[in-house]
Amino acid sequence: MTTGIAVTAQPDLFDRSFFRTCRLRALMAAKPGADFLLKAVSEDLQDRLLLVNRRFPIAVDLGGHCAHVSEAIRQSGKADLVLRADLFAADPSLAAPDLVFDDALIPFGDQSVDLIVSALNLQFVNDLPGTLVQLRRALKPDGLFLATLPGAGTLSELRDSLTRAELEVKGGAAARVLPFADTRDLGSLLQRAGFALPVTDLDSLTVRYDTMFALLADLRAMGATSVLKDRSRKPLSRQVLLRAAELYAQNHADADGRIRATFSLVTLSGWAPHESQQKPLRPGSAKTRLADALGVQERKIGD
Repeated sequence: MTTGIAVTAQPDLFDRSFFRTCRLRALMAAKPGADFLLKAVSEDLQDRLLLVNRRFPIAVDLGGHCAHVSEAIRQSGKADLVLRADLFAADPSLAAPDLVFDDALIPFGDQSVDLIVSALNLQFVNDLPGTLVQLRRALKPDGLFLATLPGAGTLSELRDSLTRAELEVKGGAAARVLPFADTRDLGSLLQRAGFALPVTDLDSLTVRYDTMFALLADLRAMGATSVLKDRSRKPLSRQVLLRAAELYAQNHADADGRIRATFSLVTLSGWAPHESQQKPLRPGSAKTRLADALGVQERKIGD
């Protein structure tokens, strides 16, 4: 497959097998309310779809456990057929999905779907440039890709507290929080993957908890614990965790004593190339939709 992207051998950053285990464990536990972040992102994606001046015959919810994204697409009224594609395994709390597959290996044929929407999944893919190429190829001409990923700055308070505590107690620190790409890098990847009219924008969501341990419990319930391939296999000691909780409360708490957890959310949109995108603006054209309908700041590469 010719992609137009130079491929270089790189070691995997994420342990996809362990990620699968974490996802399955989270689905089986089904902690009430643990889907709050996915729900908020899905609602935002629905708002964005409502502003798109066209319908899509076939839409795909990519990796959509909890079915929030599928429901958001349906509620937008922009798709005739919505396919829910669960990641790794079916969500036992829902009706059977249309598809189950690893989102690192897109099974759709070239130019076979019109809309692909993904929420909080693609940050765990080892070869994100390659996956974006697969997604662009799966879209019909003038099809839309819309996704939200955590961006740089996500869980910065937790990263800071764990690192400082481990340095104090053990004299060294291992990576405990995933690295996240910034908005400019993600926009560049869209462009390199061949998407037309790529747009990225950044939102920030701050969640407050009574303690760091409540935050860690939520992350585990989301299936969002560290899946770094080079992560330390030794769990943090009680001493380190207690010190981290102290540092978190000292440095990242509000006046009422509750701690802050920041989620930086980068939303990407890009269109499969089509000849109409090079013509003067017409109602409902891709260029009109991005500039006027989405109403977000366009970040051009090199700005």
